[in-house]
Amino acid sequence: MHRAPRPLAALCLAAALTACTASPGAPGPPPQDARATRTVDTVMGAVTVPAVPRRVVVLDTAELDSALALGVTPVGATRGDAPSGFPRYLPAAKLTGVKDLGPSMNPDLKAVAALRPDLILAGKVRHQDRYAELRAIAPTVMTDGAGHSWKEDFRVHARALGRERAAARTAAAHTAHAAQVTESLGGRAAAARIRVNVIRFVEGADIRIQGLRTSLGVVLADVGLGRPPVAARAASGFSYDIRPDRIALAGEDATVLLHSTYGDPAAAGRTRTLASPAWRALPPVRAGRAFPVDDEVWVRSTGYLAADRVLTELQGRLGRR
Repeated sequence: MHRAPRPLAALCLAAALTACTASPGAPGPPPQDARATRTVDTVMGAVTVPAVPRRVVVLDTAELDSALALGVTPVGATRGDAPSGFPRYLPAAKLTGVKDLGPSMNPDLKAVAALRPDLILAGKVRHQDRYAELRAIAPTVMTDGAGHSWKEDFRVHARALGRERAAARTAAAHTAHAAQVTESLGGRAAAARIRVNVIRFVEGADIRIQGLRTSLGVVLADVGLGRPPVAARAASGFSYDIRPDRIALAGEDATVLLHSTYGDPAAAGRTRTLASPAWRALPPVRAGRAFPVDDEVWVRSTGYLAADRVLTELQGRLGRR
């Protein structure tokens, strides 16, 4: 019998974050000279930041995930792709009082400036063209933000926030949780024989078979799960798009099929596809091994807190009982 999942909240937040949690106005690290600084190497070059940032603004969900995992509550954050509010998987209690700065693709820079931040965390993929404006407001640490680089980005976030020790604990907890999931699947060799395909129904687009070089791809690799060959066809490693009439590719050499939906299920083609004979003929579907997953957590979110949720759900879906 496998052990019950122990999410990162239990492995890390209960231990590491209780030792390092800080928010504006809350007790933090030992007092330092307010003028003390550190230098952080970023994708935009070296950036000088406060040794102990007190008013942090984050401009994407990856940066928000990192900050909260490290015990830092930002004064302001963008809301990613959610129509309103922050991702539901994040602890609501940690987000009380955080200013909503609009969608991450178009942050309200006047609102950012009004918060008087002493550090801004952003991603190059979405915010490179605003770097000069952001840097004029406060020291801005940009990371790659490409998804598959989320662990490297997290280390940069930790350096900027002065939370390297908390980062090491968080990473170690993730490694332990991933190993626990692997064990629940029967070990590394057994996990490799489980070939997981992940598809995404997107309103206004073709069906997307998720590739290997995504944030989710990293988590699946951490567990040691196998992936079918079609996942490696993805352009730039991100996704391989197919029309609904080619849905057979989604089940090709896959033993497990996970699917998420972005937008209206009918407009995204999920309703029609899941009712089709072609879908019902897919080997994972026939075997009862096709499962819906939350698009916000599995596809749109990046970071250790999101990864923790994915690991817990993977064990619940696939672990031996």
